[in-house]
Amino acid sequence: MSDPTTETTEFAPCFRSRQARPERDQALMQRAFELRYQVYCEECHFLPASDYPQRRESDDFDTHSAHFCAFNLRDELVGYVRLVRSNDRGGFPFQQHSGELLQGMALAPAPASAEISRLMLRQDYRRRRTDLLSGPAAEEENGEVQRERRDHSPQILLSLYRSMYAFSLGDGIRYWYAAMERPLARILTRMSFPFRQLGPQTDYYGPVAAYLMDLRELELSLDQKNPSLMAWLRRPPDDAAAGPTCA
Repeated sequence: MSDPTTETTEFAPCFRSRQARPERDQALMQRAFELRYQVYCEECHFLPASDYPQRRESDDFDTHSAHFCAFNLRDELVGYVRLVRSNDRGGFPFQQHSGELLQGMALAPAPASAEISRLMLRQDYRRRRTDLLSGPAAEEENGEVQRERRDHSPQILLSLYRSMYAFSLGDGIRYWYAAMERPLARILTRMSFPFRQLGPQTDYYGPVAAYLMDLRELELSLDQKNPSLMAWLRRPPDDAAAGPTCA
């Protein structure tokens, strides 16, 4: 019997993700900021479009963030996320909105932490216009595109998380914060990602709660419950340099 930890299961066959470095990938970063504007300003109305006349959304947190982009089979940008390191005062974006609710709570050490922020999919990879990471709708599509979009939301999510995990291992990050809606938290729980809710819901671009995950707990959880997924996460993302395949 083969060892499941050595199997080369591909959990995101239709997508690939990689880190976008602002100093090197300026054109890609502009595309990412345009996607952020489309989702946060035009579709979800979280931010006023009038504040971004160049139709690109960015903020002060971008300068101390790592940026990650997901691409489909046609090398189109279909997803984005950033990992935000703490600012000079040891704070994260979610604390601007829920800091008072978390006062007195023991949090992870800021130098070893990062916040998952601006996690989103392109509109045609979401069920409804205002969803950020909902599952696929039944579209009138066929052939390659239909295969690509089957279960596409979990695939893109896993692809981005894999890139963030590889970066975190190399950058001394052990803890991930995230402000999430309950549906996304349930998806991650089903995938054995042990995010723990820190406090009550608050209004932070919609009704969300703050969550925290220890990457060592993630590794232990997946080693026990889904070793093939853990083996895939540990495999460097760059080993798929030839591009994704979707059978």
